[in-house]
Amino acid sequence: MYEAKKFSSIKELNGISERTMTEHYKLYESYVKKFNEIEEKLKTVDLDSGNPTYSDIRSLKVELAFALNGVRNHEVYFGHLASPPAGGGGQPSGKLLEQIEKDFGSFKSWQKDMKATGMGARGWAWLVWDSTLGRLINLIGDTQSTYLVWNCTPLVALDVYEHAYFIDYGIMRRDYIDKFFENLDWSVIEKRFNDITKD
Repeated sequence: MYEAKKFSSIKELNGISERTMTEHYKLYESYVKKFNEIEEKLKTVDLDSGNPTYSDIRSLKVELAFALNGVRNHEVYFGHLASPPAGGGGQPSGKLLEQIEKDFGSFKSWQKDMKATGMGARGWAWLVWDSTLGRLINLIGDTQSTYLVWNCTPLVALDVYEHAYFIDYGIMRRDYIDKFFENLDWSVIEKRFNDITKD
């Protein structure tokens, strides 16, 4: 059984209320619960009845991917947000900053592209490391499990579903994204990048 992780970011952040973070965390817990529930059902599903139009195995496997990505996306999201007094914001340093500057021209250019990606997404925007291309890319995900690209590891997960900001910002997604940037803990992101790009 998968257990929901605990995150220090589930409290008031800079411009993101404790209520938003608490309600958002409950949604993450529901993804964990559904993942476990589907795993249990898969233990007894009829494996001989698989059919691409409809079958229990197809339905369970599709929803398993959705639930598991819901878990993983939120673990990246909550894991790289920093609450006061630790704070967030600023920008990365070292190898990650060098890679951002190489792939986007500058950190500000990356931020502008990431914000535009988030404004264009229906659910998620990610900064990923594409190990095949050897570069960073900002990608859209309209739901938990759409537009995934093989050999890409998420470094920054920007949740732009309305539940992530509507309590605090209503329809003003742009303002929420600006606050999201201010709460990023780049030390967490840099560690992940350094770990996946080791020689």
